[in-house]
Amino acid sequence: MRAAPLYLDAPPRVEHVHIGKDRRIVCISDIHGNLDYLKGLLAKCALTDRDVLMLVGDILEKGPDSLGTLRYVMELAKERELYAVCGNCDFWQNFCDYPEDPGQNAFYLQYLVGRNRGWGDGLIAQMLHEQRIAIGWDMDLAAAKAAVRENYEPELDFLRRLPHIIETEDYTFVHGGLVPEKGAFACMKLDAYRATAKPHEKWTVVGHWPLVLYHEDVVDARPIVDEDLKLISIDGGCVLKDDGQLNAFFLPDMTWLSYDGFPIARVKTAQSESRRHYYIRYGDNAVEILDEADGFCRVRHIRTEYVMENVPADHILTREGNRATVNDITDYRLPLRAGDEISVVRVTPRGIMCKKDGVSGWYDGEIEG
Repeated sequence: MRAAPLYLDAPPRVEHVHIGKDRRIVCISDIHGNLDYLKGLLAKCALTDRDVLMLVGDILEKGPDSLGTLRYVMELAKERELYAVCGNCDFWQNFCDYPEDPGQNAFYLQYLVGRNRGWGDGLIAQMLHEQRIAIGWDMDLAAAKAAVRENYEPELDFLRRLPHIIETEDYTFVHGGLVPEKGAFACMKLDAYRATAKPHEKWTVVGHWPLVLYHEDVVDARPIVDEDLKLISIDGGCVLKDDGQLNAFFLPDMTWLSYDGFPIARVKTAQSESRRHYYIRYGDNAVEILDEADGFCRVRHIRTEYVMENVPADHILTREGNRATVNDITDYRLPLRAGDEISVVRVTPRGIMCKKDGVSGWYDGEIEG
């Protein structure tokens, strides 16, 4: 029997899973349709038959290949023990299951035509493209729903069966935050959960909120293990951030590794950490442009009045006069030794934007490799 449509204020679905004490749980969240990163990360994990894969939501949307990623995950679930919770980007079965509603239909049409506000075609759009159904303001939405329902029942059913919370003997897994009293959607989408969370009875693993947004001084995408809250946050900003990564967190060892797909190089000369630096980021990114030349800007952060040099001009998102908003940017200089390996995010005339061990910043010297 087909599951009922997901009403977002309904209680969350909870799945209880027995895993056992002597197995490694590999936790991954916020893949966002980036199949290459998922494959790259799993290759680094060196999975064994005894490992359990736990996907902590947002398998889909915003990245390049939601449909391919979903199918890949479905195949993985046939080959090994895999569990997944529903993220706020994953419940697209409602495109077909939700009763006809003008408000919902207007949302779907806007989402499809607007390509998810510029992020690119998501799951439903990719299904429609595969069926050679044109997307436009005048499209027959009812016919599109029927085509998706008819041709993608296995994919839709996989999404229908995703719980919002998974409980094991020792751990809880939920995408946004553990707030069952607030309903299913709140569990899937609870921004900056760590800032408001209360201590958990057992270790709770969440994704959803990119880890870098918990920091003001540096761009740090390493998982956060908060022992006071018994909370583990693992969203490395894959797809959402230009320098984002996909994290894998291992239980019960409390270790992690990541994959980011950037070229690897070695630094030729050492550099010291910058004494003064800042990270202008999503949600607090209003600036005043003080000067601009040769593809770079000098800006003053409106809230803090911090002046940042050498902001690439293509990081300007919106502009009205000398007031602007900027894409995430930092002036942090990484502490590096000669021979250190870095991930090269971007090479510019004024330095190399790079990463080391999950932390992003700038390197001013030469690289090799």
